[in-house]
Order: sequence, then structure tokens, then C-alpha cells
Amino acid sequence: MINAQYINHIGVAVKSIEAARAFYERTLGLKFEGIEEVPEQKVKVAFFSCGQTRIELLEPTTPDSTVAQFIEKRGEGIHHLAYTVDNLQERIDQLKAQGIRMIDEKPRKGAHHNDIAFIHPKSSAGILTEICEPKKNL
Repeated sequence: MINAQYINHIGVAVKSIEAARAFYERTLGLKFEGIEEVPEQKVKVAFFSCGQTRIELLEPTTPDSTVAQFIEKRGEGIHHLAYTVDNLQERIDQLKAQGIRMIDEKPRKGAHHNDIAFIHPKSSAGILTEICEPKKNL
């Protein structure tokens, strides 16, 4: 058990952040927090706050990114669910010890100053699941 604290964000794959932004900002009334690029993941992300949870729009920056491949295969839509945890490397080790298939066996840098790791959908009922540890003292 990894003791997820809360849903950190819901990742939504989009072809264009600018095209999707109006819906989240104007239609839903969510607060736009900004855009950042995550070169290691070949995406640009935009965050919108919704209570304690964020909505993260993921726009691919290259045609070979995993998000571009996701959109090509499945279309725009929910890409992943992310949960906040403490001690990310310990949680990864716990999951591996339980036989959970991981995409990432070591934390990597994600958006919004989080260290992240993904659990393979085959181990999580078909849902790409991210566990993340926000950096402290920012």
C-alpha cells in the first residue's frame, strides 16, 4: 500500500492547449495557473486549479512523444490520474515488491516541481497512473 494522499491532477491529452483552454477557463470557470514545457517528456502542459486537484492539459511538442502517440491511437481525452505520495522512491520499491509493473523504476522530473513515476496500466485496471512527490520549500 502506498498511502496516496489525494488526487494531485488529472492529465488530459490535447492537440492544442490554446484550443482547449477556453473550455476549462471560461466554461468550467477553473483558474488558469500557467503553461510550462517538460522537454524530457516532449510535452507542454497547462494547469488549471479545481479545489485541491489540478487539471493538467498535455500538448505534445514532437510527433514521437508518448502523448502524440496516445492522441493518434485514442484521440484527445483523459491520459492519466496522478496521486500525491511521500517518499516516492520508497513507494516505487514497495510497488515493485508487490509485483506491480512500473514504467519508471526511479523518480524522474515532472511538471510543477514534482518528482514522478508511472505505474503501467496493465497493473492498474487499464488506467495510466502517476505517483508524484511535490518538492518541498518552493
